[in-house]
Amino acid sequence: MMWRWATITVLFCLMAAQQPHHATPVSPAETQPADPAWSAMTATMKNMHAAMAAVEPSANSDVNFVRLMLPHHQAAVEMAKTQLLYGKDPQMRRLAQEIITDQQSEIQLMQLWLKQHEPSSPQEKPAAARSSAEER
Repeated sequence: MMWRWATITVLFCLMAAQQPHHATPVSPAETQPADPAWSAMTATMKNMHAAMAAVEPSANSDVNFVRLMLPHHQAAVEMAKTQLLYGKDPQMRRLAQEIITDQQSEIQLMQLWLKQHEPSSPQEKPAAARSSAEER
C-alpha cells in the first residue's frame, strides 16, 4: 500500500514539475498540449486542487483529513482511468486498475465515516461525540 502512495505522490510531483511556468499570461491554446492524456491528467489535477481548496475547515482534524482526502482519492481514480484509456504499458495499466479498486474502496469508507462523524450543522455535534458526552 505504501508503494502505491509513493507512486501516486511521485506522479503528481512529476506532473507539477513539468507544468510550464510563464511570467506573462499566455493564451489557453498555448498552454494546451496536443496530448489528450496529458490534458486529461492536468484537468483532473486542477479539479482536485479546486475541490480541496473549497473544503471548509472544521474544528475536527479527523473530519478535515477526510474532507481533503476525498477529492485527492477521486483524482487518483480519474487519473488511473485516464491511464487505462491511453496507457500502453501492461504494468502501469495493472497499477492503474489497482489504484481504481483501492481508492474507490477507501472513498466509500471515508464517505461512510463522514456520515457517522460529521455534524450536519455547525451547532450539532457528531453522534460519537454526543453519545460519549451523554455518558459522563
